[in-house]
Amino acid sequence: MDDAVKLKKATQHLWTFTISKLISTFGASVYTFAISFYILQMTGSASSFAMNLIFSILPRAVLGPFAGYVVDKYNRKVIVISAQIITVLTILSLIGYMMAFGLSLPAIYTVTAILAMTSTFSGVAFSSSISSLIDETRIQKAMSLNQMSISFAAIASPAVGGILYGTVSLEVFLVLFAVASAVAVILESTMNFTLYSRRTEESERKQEKMLENMKAGLAYVKLQPILLSIMIIALSVNFMFGAFQVGYSFVLIDQLKMSAQHFGFTEAAFAIGMLLTSIYMSSRKEFKYPLLISKRGILVLGIMLAAITVPLLLPISYMQMLIFYIALMFIQGVMIIFINTPMQVYFQKTIDDDYKGRVFSLLETFAIALMPIGMVLFGVLFDVFPPEPIFLISAVILIATVLYLTRTSVLVKAHPELAKKSVESLNKEVQPL
Repeated sequence: MDDAVKLKKATQHLWTFTISKLISTFGASVYTFAISFYILQMTGSASSFAMNLIFSILPRAVLGPFAGYVVDKYNRKVIVISAQIITVLTILSLIGYMMAFGLSLPAIYTVTAILAMTSTFSGVAFSSSISSLIDETRIQKAMSLNQMSISFAAIASPAVGGILYGTVSLEVFLVLFAVASAVAVILESTMNFTLYSRRTEESERKQEKMLENMKAGLAYVKLQPILLSIMIIALSVNFMFGAFQVGYSFVLIDQLKMSAQHFGFTEAAFAIGMLLTSIYMSSRKEFKYPLLISKRGILVLGIMLAAITVPLLLPISYMQMLIFYIALMFIQGVMIIFINTPMQVYFQKTIDDDYKGRVFSLLETFAIALMPIGMVLFGVLFDVFPPEPIFLISAVILIATVLYLTRTSVLVKAHPELAKKSVESLNKEVQPL
């Protein structure tokens, strides 16, 4: 295939991938919104809400390394499409179960776990295939468009969910999710996952044993200082951020009695922040020191975690509270992009194609490994103690952890140029003397 044809195909991939993500994410977000509200209104318990979050996280943590092995060894297109088909069948099965027996927490937890499994395999396979689908010069644009599509879906889905919730049956939300996933399958089936691939021959990959394959992936990661730093940071930070995962919805819905529609507005503000920042990222050059940018973004998230308590501590009106949380979530959306996008582009351009599945799965596993424990802990804490001290203490620990794990010695190890830059800056300051 000549370069002109490949570029044309890559352009098709760029937009097919973006539209597919937009549609599938919209369906999943509407479903998640409806299920979250259903659980909290049915039980009024932060623990029950946290349990559903655990079932969405635990399979990803357990299956992550295995997913990386499968993605690096077998056909990534087959993995993506198979996972999406299973998602459609799972949602259709839940609709049938509801019509026959009604909805129950065990049924919700089961479906949540299955969806987490399928998203693990499809997510790792897609993340590992970006550099094979798109030419290298447009990887940053692809990542930005991908994030923009997710943000568009995240903006629309809470608003749609808030308007529809209580006026239509839960089956409508499920049908939307199933249809969106089916359309995504059709779009993804048109893509060539080996267009720019630099992977080894399939016969060579299939000769590798699973344990040896996983060890090779881990050995590869050990040679990458930025990867190691990010994994350790993600492991620690995501545990503490479990306070936000459980507490934010619990406080707004159960404690402050925010309506479904207004809660949807705060969720949409988060997505708008992500969207606008993604647009900005698509037009600027890559960051030179991605770990430093991520450090600053996480520190701001720590401050936002503490800020959640403001309407609980100060006497403000309902409208002021709504505006405050909309602004808070907007800032969080901005910070998420500043944390993730520079690192994602760096990974796509620097990680070897033969190791991407294992590396991305290890990154995800490290990022969420302690989240189930954190969600159980914070679910119990929010049921027993007032939310204010939980948020404030969690924010302090989060900020202290990030400051320690991204201290100067770690940053210099990840970005050796910083040490040279510091010396040059010092010389400039001393020179006039």
